[in-house]
Amino acid sequence: MSKPVITLENIAVTYKSGIPLFKQTSVHTALKEISFELHEGDSLGIIGRNGVGKSTLLNLLNGIIKPDKGRIVNHGYRTALLSLSVGYDNNVSGYNNAIMSGMLLGRSKKEMIALMPEIIEFSELGDFIYQPVKNYSTGMKQRLGFSVATQIETDVLLIDEILGVGDARFKKKSTEVMKKKILSGDTVVLVSHNAGTIKELCNKAVWIEKGVVKASGEPGKVVSEYEKYITK
Repeated sequence: MSKPVITLENIAVTYKSGIPLFKQTSVHTALKEISFELHEGDSLGIIGRNGVGKSTLLNLLNGIIKPDKGRIVNHGYRTALLSLSVGYDNNVSGYNNAIMSGMLLGRSKKEMIALMPEIIEFSELGDFIYQPVKNYSTGMKQRLGFSVATQIETDVLLIDEILGVGDARFKKKSTEVMKKKILSGDTVVLVSHNAGTIKELCNKAVWIEKGVVKASGEPGKVVSEYEKYITK
């Protein structure tokens, strides 16, 4: 029996918006009564429509936010979130942004400096790595973020809606790297709208709908139930 990595028990997350002094505060419950356990070696696919709480769930697993209700236990494992929504300081060079990103993922400045040759090579940014990020295209930013996240060793890799980034050639390369990581026995949580990706790469799946787990278990079965639901 593989060891538990992260345990979620009856988790709920609620967001509030509005300023009470000027208007009534609105409340949105992103997740409610979420329970499951991630084990070593799992490739867990999270599937569901936009706005159902998938990214909120990844932020919980990464420790970025805390639940308003329930209990989440990380059994001593390091996590790293790979997401295109992670921001940069646009006035700072790609080189220094990469170092800061790695430090946010738990690495020291010394470790990140040692990793920079591999990050620069994989990103294919060349001397542009020393330019301010405000001069980067969207694809260049994506390549930099992807290169940092995939060069850092971590216990659990959390992937938000991304397997390949950049132009067609770089997308092929980055997709192959991610597939290799997922299929190598690493512990991975993958959020994706692509049902085929979930079935191909994951050994478990969870379908989130309106903040609750609608189905979990074998990916083929979960994806089938999800597709039937959205095509009603």
